[in-house]
Amino acid sequence: MDSVHSDRPGPGEGQHIPIALKILIAGGFGVGKTTLVGSVSEIRPLQTEEVLSTASEATDDVSGVEGKNTTTVAMDFGRITINEDLQVYLFGTPGQDRFWFLWDELAFGALGAVVLADTRRLADCFPSVDYFETRNTPFVVGVNCFDGIQRHSATAVRSALDLDPDVPVLLCDARDRQSGKDLLIALVEHVASRRVPTG
Repeated sequence: MDSVHSDRPGPGEGQHIPIALKILIAGGFGVGKTTLVGSVSEIRPLQTEEVLSTASEATDDVSGVEGKNTTTVAMDFGRITINEDLQVYLFGTPGQDRFWFLWDELAFGALGAVVLADTRRLADCFPSVDYFETRNTPFVVGVNCFDGIQRHSATAVRSALDLDPDVPVLLCDARDRQSGKDLLIALVEHVASRRVPTG
């Protein structure tokens, strides 16, 4: 009896699985992380926003962002397809101290991070900067210019945060898709520059 040859691919054959890169979007409470993920994601982002309640008044400092009435309680998630071989997954971290226990899980396997900074509340991004510096995770700082107003230069923010000279600092608008993409490109270039052997 002759064997019958099938042109149909077997299990695992002919299936293309793209490479996935994981990038964190971090920063303080109300800095624009959810907005950034939403502006660059090609899919409707997964958001875990909850309304701020009177119970959180003692722990959530809204000075400088008094109009904010929601907060991320787990993470934001978005995706960007670069080409058929490469997809970027974005994970927005929660900004408040009480949710930091989630960070280690979110950061596992990440290529690097974008730390958003609000110059009205610059001290709020210190914990994010410290987290990534301590773990030797590459990151860039995006100074979110709220209402299109640049209050301080990138150089002044670098000095105030006492960043290493090689950490990129960019002015951005988290609402603008191209501005968000520029941050992600800067991060990927920063990661690549750290991996190129010197000498």
